Amino acid sequence: MSKLLVIESSARQEGSVSRQLTEDFLAKWRATHPADSITIRDLAKSPVPHLDETLLGGWMKPAEQQSAAEQAALARSNELIQELLDADVLVLAAPMYNFAIPSTLKAWLDHVLRAGVTFKYTEAGPQGLLSGKRAYVLTARGGIYSGTALDHQEPYLRQALAFIGIHDVTFIHAEGLNMGAEFSAKGLSQARERLAEVA
Repeated sequence: MSKLLVIESSARQEGSVSRQLTEDFLAKWRATHPADSITIRDLAKSPVPHLDETLLGGWMKPAEQQSAAEQAALARSNELIQELLDADVLVLAAPMYNFAIPSTLKAWLDHVLRAGVTFKYTEAGPQGLLSGKRAYVLTARGGIYSGTALDHQEPYLRQALAFIGIHDVTFIHAEGLNMGAEFSAKGLSQARERLAEVA
């Protein structure tokens, strides 16, 4: 039995293509992995605070010197990291906002990319501490960006996940969604076909 952690980051609840892709992915996954457990964290419904001095204090100060706010920030980071540590499979649903990921997803990453916990620095450079995990990234894009210089989404997420030791990453892009009905239908159809292959 595997454990899935699903991170939703679309600002929209209704009409969100990335959320539709998540539903499709999970339906297919449950059909072939009925015993797996699934945890869903919705960053639109429950946003994670952006990285700030309070969180840094929770990370860096000795426990006896932390304020109540810093202790709470550290506890939140620990909770998010524990969810990730417990998961065998990570699913990130990420619409493209202004060529990159939603700020809520960046905030989540800032909480879980933590020195000494999910990665460490060595004489040979940084080393990821999360091994043996897989990740699927489901994206929704108004234009067509794959393989172009304007795609700051996939390269960044690949680097961030690899930094903590997650190298087995599959991207599924629904592209051209704002380029008219024909492009939108084609982009969504191609994404769903790819979902059926991997899930």
